[in-house]
Amino acid sequence: MVKKNACIFISGFGSNLKSLIHKSRDPVFPIKIKLIISNNAKAVGILHAKKNSIPYLIINTKKRTYENLIFKEIKKNKISIICLAGYMKIIPKNFIDKVNKKIINIHPSLLPKFKGLNTFERVLKKSEKKTGCTVHFVNSMLDSGKTIVQKSFYINQNDNLKTLKEKTQKLEHLAYPEAIIKIFRYR
Repeated sequence: MVKKNACIFISGFGSNLKSLIHKSRDPVFPIKIKLIISNNAKAVGILHAKKNSIPYLIINTKKRTYENLIFKEIKKNKISIICLAGYMKIIPKNFIDKVNKKIINIHPSLLPKFKGLNTFERVLKKSEKKTGCTVHFVNSMLDSGKTIVQKSFYINQNDNLKTLKEKTQKLEHLAYPEAIIKIFRYR
């Protein structure tokens, strides 16, 4: 099996990155992680890149030239898919159009509910019965691309911000690889 080259964008801890690195070692998993990009020099996820000898790039999104730098690296590494994994910057429309690759994201809610930030707080405030995560294609509107995979669980009365986050991350680590397999199954 010829694996597709992937680039993972991160901003923080990197739990989904760690999960995808582990999954990518499976000979039948369809991607190989060739590059990790972070907009945060202090992102803990960079340690996963170092530990697994995966090249990484730290970008300054305040510089106008950062997109050109990313394009150059994507071309150089023959990237077929970009996976946003806790990347806390909105991807500009011109970037989406110019990169002309599949870009996917994971979001900690059952989209279209609770797009954007502070998801767990809003889920609890609205007394939702169920929540989960969504892997979706990225388009020019925030958390609005076509859904690839959703996973859910029922919220119990003892759940709080911490337990919702833990439960959701467990589902994310299942949903993201499943979505990637689904994408490449039909190519």
